Amino acid sequence: MVEAFKVENIGELSGALLIFGGPYSNLQATSALLKHAETLGFRDSNIICTGDITAYCGNPRETAELIKSSGIRIIQGNCEQSLAADKNDCGCGFDETSTCNILSAKWYNFCKAQITEDLATWMGELPTRIEFQHEGKKYHVLHGSVDEVNEFIFPTTSEHIFQKQFEKLDVDIILSGHSGIPFTKKINNKIWHNAGAIGSPANDGTPRVWYSIISDGKITHQALEYDHETAAKVMVDNGLVEYAETIQTGLWPSTDILPDHEKSQTGKPLEEKTITI
Repeated sequence: MVEAFKVENIGELSGALLIFGGPYSNLQATSALLKHAETLGFRDSNIICTGDITAYCGNPRETAELIKSSGIRIIQGNCEQSLAADKNDCGCGFDETSTCNILSAKWYNFCKAQITEDLATWMGELPTRIEFQHEGKKYHVLHGSVDEVNEFIFPTTSEHIFQKQFEKLDVDIILSGHSGIPFTKKINNKIWHNAGAIGSPANDGTPRVWYSIISDGKITHQALEYDHETAAKVMVDNGLVEYAETIQTGLWPSTDILPDHEKSQTGKPLEEKTITI
């Protein structure tokens, strides 16, 4: 079933862009990224987050407040939609019998208890999509897929599925989130790009988190090191022990959602790279 989306067209953007997804209630990583962006000279209007402000980590209210006050561009992820609608689950799209789904009940209930009514209202008012132009290309920002906010799209998702996605949108580049794995996929003359999650490692066996810079016809996947020990301690103090281990080791507590190839890459450190677009 195709969802109704609230699309905000923000016109033409100039200069370098910084893209990230999944703050995931990780205040330490989110703060570190925004400070790094300021050091690099990024304007707030050129920083784009692909959603899921709150999730696995220990500071949902503080992370949401930081994002809200930052002035950056942000779309709703499934977590924002669930919290805004006062739902009883995160709406992540996990299989009901999966370990991810079982673990999600704990962190989602913790998030829900921490998020104020004002923050939930703000989340519900965020756009679900953003459109803009940059360096002669048309962009569309979404969370999961063209049809569903919680559909997982991975590097080895069928090329036929990628092609179908672009057939539904008259754009050159789609910026997505949700899957937690950074990748750039070229499909004919189109680009699907996921910057990864800033709030959680990419299951690559390192505590680093990921973001991207788009400038001068190139996308650069970049890693960020931050105070992950403090982030993990806050989680342990709040009983979120399974994902606290992820923050420290860089390994997900479950790979249920991953296709076979992505499972085989568990624990293999990702490399920073630049792709011409």
